[in-house]
Amino acid sequence: MTQFVIVYLGGNQPSSPEEGKKHFAKYMEWMTSLGDSVISPMNPLKDTSVIAPDGTVTEGSTTAMSGFTIIEADSMESALSVVKKCPFLEIGGTLEVSELMQM
Repeated sequence: MTQFVIVYLGGNQPSSPEEGKKHFAKYMEWMTSLGDSVISPMNPLKDTSVIAPDGTVTEGSTTAMSGFTIIEADSMESALSVVKKCPFLEIGGTLEVSELMQM
């Protein structure tokens, strides 16, 4: 099977701890529904720095990437149909799905 990277971009923070727990429960339910197709589940990112071609370093991201997940699927179409059900979309986030090339 082919591996796909799901990149999490943007998304709104929960308005309360209770809302955060509800969203996380939905996300975990979705993640569990993927079963053995999940290769590398939740991989959140923090404290991003950017290195420019001249070597200067700035804190903060130039994108809104907040994490990634790696799954296996038969095709891009299969991966997209699974990812369209991700609760991250319900909080205003965007998901990018890319085939992971094996080197």
